[in-house]
Amino acid sequence: MRASIELTGSAHRVIFEREIASALPRVAAVLLAFCIHSSAIAAPPPNIVIILADDLGYGDVGAYNPESKIGTPHIDQLARQGMRFVDAHSAATCVPSRYELLTGRRLFRNDRKFETQALIAPQQPTLASVLSQAGYATAMIGKWHLGFEGLGVHPSPSDYTQPLRGGPIGHGFSSYFGLAASLDVPPYVFLQDDRFQQGARTSIPEHHTPGMRSIQGEFWRAGMISTDFKHEEVLGRLADRAVEYLQAQAGARQPFFLYVALTAPHPPWLPTEPFRGQSGAGMYGDFVMQMDAEVGRIVDALERAGKANDTLLLFTSDNGPTWYEADILRYGHRAVGGLRGMKGDAWEGGHRIPFVARWPGEIAAGTTSTTLVSFTDIMGTVASVTGQTIPASTAEDSFNLLPVFLSKSLQSGREVLVHEAVGPDGRLLALRWNQWKWIPSGCMRSMFEGFGEGALLSNPCAQRPPVGQPPGQLYDLSNDLGERENVYAQHPKLVEQLTERLNRYRGTERTSSSGAVDRE
Repeated sequence: MRASIELTGSAHRVIFEREIASALPRVAAVLLAFCIHSSAIAAPPPNIVIILADDLGYGDVGAYNPESKIGTPHIDQLARQGMRFVDAHSAATCVPSRYELLTGRRLFRNDRKFETQALIAPQQPTLASVLSQAGYATAMIGKWHLGFEGLGVHPSPSDYTQPLRGGPIGHGFSSYFGLAASLDVPPYVFLQDDRFQQGARTSIPEHHTPGMRSIQGEFWRAGMISTDFKHEEVLGRLADRAVEYLQAQAGARQPFFLYVALTAPHPPWLPTEPFRGQSGAGMYGDFVMQMDAEVGRIVDALERAGKANDTLLLFTSDNGPTWYEADILRYGHRAVGGLRGMKGDAWEGGHRIPFVARWPGEIAAGTTSTTLVSFTDIMGTVASVTGQTIPASTAEDSFNLLPVFLSKSLQSGREVLVHEAVGPDGRLLALRWNQWKWIPSGCMRSMFEGFGEGALLSNPCAQRPPVGQPPGQLYDLSNDLGERENVYAQHPKLVEQLTERLNRYRGTERTSSSGAVDRE
C-alpha cells in the first residue's frame, strides 16, 4: 500500500485511503487463508481409547442382535453415537487377535516361540510406539497375553521380583496395570508396569462349575495366586484403573492413548451380586451385563474428564464366544446371532465381532458400515489419524479406515482377509475374498454341532472329512452368511484360485497394498 510522496494534505489522504480500500479484500483473503491454515495446523490430534472385550459374541450385543437375551445398553449407546461395523473380524482366539491389533500384521508371519518368548519382536512397531512417537501419553490396562522374554505367553517365573522384558512397557506403553494372560490362567498376580506386584502368594487348585462344560462357568486353572487376589474383583479393578487414568487427564493438554483390555466375558464367569440373574442367558449373560456396565463407567469417566468430544473411541471383542449348541437350546440365546460356530472356528462365529467407532464431530452418529474390516486395520487407521507414516516393512496386513470413518468412502479398499483359526494341526488359515469364504478343510461338522463331548473348542477341523465329502469348504457369504451350503463342487476354478492366493499370503506377500500409510 503506497501513497505518492509528491502529494500533500487532503489529496495525499484521499489517494492513500483509496489504495487502502482497494487492498483490503486482498489483505482479508490472506488473513483468512492464514487463519484457516493455522487452525488446521493447530488442531490437536484426537485422544484414542480402545476398549477390548474378551470372548464377546457378535450376537450378544443388542445393537447387533435385537433378539439378544442380554442387556447391553452402554455398548448400544456407543453404536447410536458412532459407526457400527457389521463385517469386522478379529482372529478366532485371544493371542493372535491381540497381536494383530497392536502390530497391524498377522501372527502367522511371526516365528517367535509361544513357550519362551514375547511374541512382539523388540523393534516391531506397535500402536503404542507409533503414538508415543507422535507425542502421545500411552497407557494399557488389562489382559496382555502376548508373552515376555524368557517366559512366553503363560509365564511361570521362578523369581517374581525380576523385571519382565518384552511386555507392554517394552513396546511403547509408558504405564501398565493388568494380568499376564486370561483370568483362567495363572499366575493370578497383578502386574504394575514391568513387574509383578509383590506380596504373599500361595497356590490354588483347578476350579469348575458342576454341570457345565469344563471351560465354562467359574473355571480357572491351578496355579500361583496372590493372597489378596480375588477373581470376581478383577473386572471391576481394571475398570477402576481406567476411570482413574481418565480422571487424571481432565486438565492435561498432551493427547493420550488408553488401551483397556477387559477380562470379560471370558471364563471364569463371575457376575457380582447386582448382575446375578439379570439376563436371560445364565451366568454368561449376567457377566456380559456386568462388562457392559463397566464399559459405561469408563465412557462416563471420559465424559466427566471433558475429553469425549476430542476422543476417537473404539469398542470391540477379541474373538467369538464360548457358547455351544447346548447353551442355545437351554437359554434360547444365540451368542453369535445367525452366524455359525464359536470361539476358535474359521466359521464366522469365531471371528466376526462387534466393532464400534465413535468420534463426535467426525464420525456421523447412528451410521452403519458394511466395509470389510480386520483388527490389523487399526494400526493403519491410527497412523493416518495422527499423521504418521508406517515403514513399508511393517503392518503388512493393515488398511486405513479413516476415509470410512469420515464418510469420504464406503470401502477401505480391503477385498481380502486371512482368517487365523484353530485346526486339527494347530493353526488353520482360511481366506475371505470379497463375498467368498474359503476354508481349506473338509470337516463338515464340529464339536459345536455335537461331535464328541470332550472337545475344548468347536472348530471345523475337529474331524477329518468323511469319505466322499469335499476336502474343503467354500461359501458365498452374500447369500449364505450362516455358512450352511458348501459350494465347493460348483466352483472348482475359484477354489483353485483361492488356494493359490492363500498360499501366497502364507509366504511373504502382504494383504495390504503398501505398508506406508500417510494421512488421508
